[in-house]
Amino acid sequence: MTDTFTEGRGSEADPGIPRERAVPAGTLLRIALLGPLRASRNGLPLPLGPLKQRLVLAVLLTRPNTPVSLEELTDAVWPDDPPRTARKNLQVYVSTLRRVLDPDDLGRLRHCPGGYVLHLGADECDSLRFDELARRGDAEVRAGAPSRAARLYRQALDLWRHDPFSDLAARAEVLHTAVERHHARRLAVYEAWAEAQLETGEPAPVADTVDEMVGRHPLRERLRAAQLTALHRVGRRTEALAAYDDCRQQLSRELGLEPGAALQSAYRSLLDDVTPPRPRGGPTGSRLLPPELADFTGRTRERESLSAQLVCEGGPPVLLTGPAGVGKTALAVHVAHRLAARYPDGVVATRLCAEDGSTRPWRSVLSELARSLGCAERLSADREEAAATWRTWLSGRRVLLLLDDAPDAAALGPLLPPSGPTAALVTSRSRLPCLESAHRTELPPLSAEEALHLLGGIIGRTRLQAEYAAAERIVTAVGLLPLALRAGGNRLSVLRHMPLGQYADRLEHPSEALDELSSGGLGVRARLAGAWARLPGPARVTLHALATLPDPAFSLPAAARVLGLGGRDAQRALEGLIDVGVLAPPSCPQVTAHREADAERVRYELPWLTLLFAREQAAGPGTRC
Repeated sequence: MTDTFTEGRGSEADPGIPRERAVPAGTLLRIALLGPLRASRNGLPLPLGPLKQRLVLAVLLTRPNTPVSLEELTDAVWPDDPPRTARKNLQVYVSTLRRVLDPDDLGRLRHCPGGYVLHLGADECDSLRFDELARRGDAEVRAGAPSRAARLYRQALDLWRHDPFSDLAARAEVLHTAVERHHARRLAVYEAWAEAQLETGEPAPVADTVDEMVGRHPLRERLRAAQLTALHRVGRRTEALAAYDDCRQQLSRELGLEPGAALQSAYRSLLDDVTPPRPRGGPTGSRLLPPELADFTGRTRERESLSAQLVCEGGPPVLLTGPAGVGKTALAVHVAHRLAARYPDGVVATRLCAEDGSTRPWRSVLSELARSLGCAERLSADREEAAATWRTWLSGRRVLLLLDDAPDAAALGPLLPPSGPTAALVTSRSRLPCLESAHRTELPPLSAEEALHLLGGIIGRTRLQAEYAAAERIVTAVGLLPLALRAGGNRLSVLRHMPLGQYADRLEHPSEALDELSSGGLGVRARLAGAWARLPGPARVTLHALATLPDPAFSLPAAARVLGLGGRDAQRALEGLIDVGVLAPPSCPQVTAHREADAERVRYELPWLTLLFAREQAAGPGTRC
């Protein structure tokens, strides 16, 4: 970013606004709206205040560098019945935002006859940067430089973190309209990128990403034409034919139309070239992985261990286990992305359990994998015959399968590849003792240092350092689990007024902790409920009994007393919890636990949040600890 701030030409309503105004060296304002609304200066997050104040800022950002009237702001903040003090309240909100965004009095947020105008340069707002990169990409297309155009379009698309104003859009119609406008612009830029990328002779990036966009816009013919061309050029002809037929049927059924000229041209090219040549170098198979976490933290030892096991050709499946919320999927996706270049025939991920915790039918999972990798073989309804066909097709191919959330070894049976260059990375809460040949890696919670680093990345390093002792209490209260840290951190990002010590007090209170760890789709209670639903009946009975213990750490004799069992039977009950990934092995496994003298020295420990949830279940439906 340069040391000048370009504000644009003054409007007729406010001709006195200068085009440029000096910015003190080192002052870097960044506003992000392609996702949750965020602002920072010199890398430090800015406090944007309460909901109504953030709504005012969001509405101003729907038209940066253009006046927004008081009426529009009032309708957005109070859509139904604005108070008599609405105008005064808006003035207070704007005044506060001016102090936050413009402490150097650069005139970024000004009042003019048309309302309020927020002046921003392209380097200061991600949506303006998106538009600038897209315009530059368009210019490169006109200049006949598809490689440079594709690179610029890709940079623009990479700015998207989530839906624009994702934390505010439901609050105001003007924001909802702006979100739709941004999505339309993103779609057009994606289509332009896809076409430029295909012109470069490297279609694989388009083939790997186009399905997501088609899922959102199935009737967009320009997008469908790019999809057909990309799949055709990477050798996935069967998928391309199926995509054309799907689009043709949808157009006829929903609009009563036949495919247009561009789509028909792509289809004729597909029919004329029965065996298209393999693209020039590089990977050609599907790359269907969830995106990596931008703030992935720690796990160096486990990452190196998994990578070393996966690069050994012909090795057994690699199994990553650990309790709910410990970050197994995030680590597996991270490793799969890092190793993707070693598997040119495809890297795909699929979940083996549905969102409600139920096991997906083997045929559904196997069909999904086959479609994703371009396997056109007919799969029998017989499990063993289908598995044999699948393994025959995989034989000799360099593919990495990420089989996420395996409920048991039986669910893996028809999916695992034969001995050869294809590798399988499996995640599971259970230790899957029946999967005898697997390389096993147990994923523990984060270290305290890693947990604090992750929390600081979410709530801001400055805020964490200011209340470091309270932050330590927070990471301890959530058991150092990444899922709980993200849920709590996201909640604190919204509740910027709340001292960390106050939030730590809530997390340390048994009746409040699970309620506090809920943020959007990251509800810890919901994740624990899914894990609970999959537990065998005896494991639930054991957890019900252990929920009566005062502390998460306990000895075998203490467990035997609440279970009403003898020592050996109680030990077997605890081992059942270990097998399903609920309970970690005892802290002193080398001690002979069945000896009375040693029994008190063997310490088991339930994860604190699991214990709280078990208490809720033991107390009955609708009860909170």
